[in-house]
Amino acid sequence: MPSRYRDELLSRCAGQLIVTVDAVDPCLCVYPLTEWELIEAKLRQLPSLVEENRRLQRVLIGNAVDLELDSNGRFLVPPRLREHAGLDKHAMLVGQLNKFQLWNESAWNALAEADLAAIKQPGGLPDELRDLIL
Repeated sequence: MPSRYRDELLSRCAGQLIVTVDAVDPCLCVYPLTEWELIEAKLRQLPSLVEENRRLQRVLIGNAVDLELDSNGRFLVPPRLREHAGLDKHAMLVGQLNKFQLWNESAWNALAEADLAAIKQPGGLPDELRDLIL
């Protein structure tokens, strides 16, 4: 964990993290425990008779693993989750507001480049989103 986030994570959640698969992108989501508890509460409120709800719960909760930052600010991702995201020695930890995404570096670089190119295209970003950054 980069040092600029380490102190904040230690104060907010005592370095306790939850890692799970991302339901959309080929990466992992790393949540501070306090943020994960909010996600878990929302998932708990979903009607369990709806198949899509159960599917999302199975994917997110079924793959969730508790992690803790060690004294050097590192955390160990279980092999099955590393394999899911194609993680090797070159990984990218990307901040995403309430969580981090953990990517294979090559996959992240390709997606980041494609996203930027798409945004730069005429009409690539709706006006209401463009207003956020102007």
